[in-house]
Amino acid sequence: MLITSVFNTIESILNSSSNTYICLVRYFIDVILPIPLIKLFTYSINEEEAKFILPGMRVAVPFGKSKIYTAIVHSVHESKPETYEAKEIHQILDETPIVTQEQLTFWQWISSYYMCSLGDVMRASLPSAFILESETLISRSKKELSSDQEITLTDDEFVVLEALENQSALTITEVSKILNKKQVLKPIKALLGLGYIQLREEIYEQYKPKLVKYIKLKEGYDKEEALIELLEILSRAQKQKEAVMAFFSLKAGNEQPIKAKELEERANVSTAVLKALVEKEVFEFYYIQTDRNQFLNETENSKILNEHQEKALEEIRQVFAIEKPCLLHGVTASGKTEIYVKLIEEVLAKGKNTLYLLPEIALTTQLIARLKNYFADKIVVFHSKYSVNERVESWQKVLQNTNTGQVIIGARSSVLLPFANLGLVIVDEEHEQSFKQFDPAPRYHARDAALVLAKQFNAHIILGSATPSLESYYNTTKGKYGLVELKYRHNNVLMPAIELVDIKDKHKRKRMTGHFSDVMLKAIHEAIENKEQVILFQNRRGYSPIVECGTCGEATQCPNCDVSLTYHQYRNELRCHYCSYAIAMQHACLSCGSPELDTKGFGTEQIEKELTELFPDLKIGRMDLDTTRGKYGYQKIITAFEQHEIDILVGTQMLTKGLDFKNVSLVGVLNADSLLNFPDFRAHERSYQLLSQVAGRAGRFDKKGRVLIQTFNPFHQILQQVSSHDYLSMYKEQLEQRYIYKYPPTNRLLKITLRHRDYNKVNTGADWFATSLRNVFGNQVLGPEFPPVSRIRNEYHKHILLKMPINQSMSKSKKAILKIQNSFMSVKDFRPIRVVLNVDNY
Repeated sequence: MLITSVFNTIESILNSSSNTYICLVRYFIDVILPIPLIKLFTYSINEEEAKFILPGMRVAVPFGKSKIYTAIVHSVHESKPETYEAKEIHQILDETPIVTQEQLTFWQWISSYYMCSLGDVMRASLPSAFILESETLISRSKKELSSDQEITLTDDEFVVLEALENQSALTITEVSKILNKKQVLKPIKALLGLGYIQLREEIYEQYKPKLVKYIKLKEGYDKEEALIELLEILSRAQKQKEAVMAFFSLKAGNEQPIKAKELEERANVSTAVLKALVEKEVFEFYYIQTDRNQFLNETENSKILNEHQEKALEEIRQVFAIEKPCLLHGVTASGKTEIYVKLIEEVLAKGKNTLYLLPEIALTTQLIARLKNYFADKIVVFHSKYSVNERVESWQKVLQNTNTGQVIIGARSSVLLPFANLGLVIVDEEHEQSFKQFDPAPRYHARDAALVLAKQFNAHIILGSATPSLESYYNTTKGKYGLVELKYRHNNVLMPAIELVDIKDKHKRKRMTGHFSDVMLKAIHEAIENKEQVILFQNRRGYSPIVECGTCGEATQCPNCDVSLTYHQYRNELRCHYCSYAIAMQHACLSCGSPELDTKGFGTEQIEKELTELFPDLKIGRMDLDTTRGKYGYQKIITAFEQHEIDILVGTQMLTKGLDFKNVSLVGVLNADSLLNFPDFRAHERSYQLLSQVAGRAGRFDKKGRVLIQTFNPFHQILQQVSSHDYLSMYKEQLEQRYIYKYPPTNRLLKITLRHRDYNKVNTGADWFATSLRNVFGNQVLGPEFPPVSRIRNEYHKHILLKMPINQSMSKSKKAILKIQNSFMSVKDFRPIRVVLNVDNY
């Protein structure tokens, strides 16, 4: 609700006895603006506003020459700013705070630790409907237009003035549509200079509540005599009579209000029939606000745990008793979710809330389906696939701390919600890279932020994974975390048998059909004959990553980025996966004109096409970013696979994480080498995690599963460790490498990226920055170096890596870096270069 502010006036009263002036106390507020500037901004308020405004409320404030922003009140005080005159606020936007004090404290930690502004954190946290920015409105001024002046106007200027004769005001977007042009600032600026138009800023509320239309009888028709009389009146209007009879049929023995849509369906009448009855004052429409996401109230008891799960649960309670984070290292399909359910039940019994963090939106689909059976309307879901209005409603449920917002499920952004009574935090698949936000700021890691959040609320936190990150497992060896292991699958199902298929040998022996070895094809045939399902993993979407000319060898490149365009056959286009630039598939080389174009490499689309040709009678599905763009994209594919409407599901890594399919007996990895040869110090750890996770989708219930991994190097150490399910060997080997080369968890990483369109400017700036860092940190500084993809969206990137020992003061190091950054930005030539600081870059 918008509340108009009272303008602040400075009054003085005369003291008759001393002839001196006593000034009334002036009040100020510090606010957070959704802009990337580090400092808070101070605005002036009057005494009445000071009594009403609380930290966490939204206020509209002027900023710059004419722009109005939504700001969050950080504090109310009486200290006048020393360096500038505080402006008055424009409006108070809330009656009560929408951000809690605990949340403001948490925002402050994120801002400090991840070296970003509070405005960045605010923009990342709040649903966009809460961040109201003003829109420029154009209206006609009082100055009249003479016939002589009319001749000097351009066509565009005249059309704008003519439109304003019929409408009181126009937005920039509306002017753009009227003129059918994208750039309309020139005619607007000209008219403004001539004094024919004036501009003003307006703020609009974006959130629209969902209103459901209900219907009821007008007073007087609930008596029998009146009803008989009504039916006689409607004897000629048969449809209206049927609607009235249907209403009483629905009303019989039902105390619930009746929806207008429900009555239309029961009576088989149109909306026009009900409107006619409303006009005759028989019925009356009314509206009730309702949530967009509701779950049924029917619940069932949670499942009984087996002996291994019970033992793990008791060990988790012991870790919680000594107030440590707990790492649950449970093999795939060991029943970790059922343990989480028991922990949630215990927390709810104490009247506290639970945050359940997941790395992928795809996982929320299955998890919600499982948890709603236990917790029904207590569940709140929050992630980016939800609409703006849905996210506002989820935010309000958590903020109000009612019975309908006690179990919060979401992706990484849900760690920023306004919790009030948090008792438990669950971070499932804690090893996943998806928990790290890379762009834009704040570049936080949701798992690490969740640890701080849990400590702030004195809540318990459990990190779960079948393949824990090296950092988390290292913390258990140092006593920072408690470790609980779950080594057996549910129902004592055996771990899947993993076979490595040497495709180098298969190619030599001509036993490859497309990208499938004879072993893989035979295994697929056997699974299908047994009425079982198959998952095939290829960690690249599209049809082919490279389209190369057979004559000159040129590959079609993106004009904005230093990468080749990926061929997407279903759209017949070449697309850049960095900037989304796209062109139609070329029939001749753009360099030499030769028609001999060939595709190199393969993605999920090509695998899907080959499978359709090899198994024409089977239903093939594909799950990647291209097929899950819609709000219900994940849900449709996962539901279809669960209901056996799909026989073989091809996908990228989004189908490897925690999904639970009963009938999958075979999992195939088509090319493991692309994972192993990635230029990253974590490549081997992530390869082990990804391959182990995708293998875990096989044989999760009764029958032992089978996993086939195709590779050119079956003797690679990581592949051997995956095939023997040997996590500890992988951990020890990788930890030793990290220790030697000073990488996490034995050291901290901070990556500094410099970006600009001018190659030479980035080069010069990066050298200056790296030299300044070396003066402070010495040989802890690596670089500057261009990454493998050095140009993205026409900006050149250059990286500097800072490796800090774990015992080095992080706060002092950050202060030194910020000091260097400020010196860098004070150099005129370097000011246009964007400096990005990424703390804990993993």
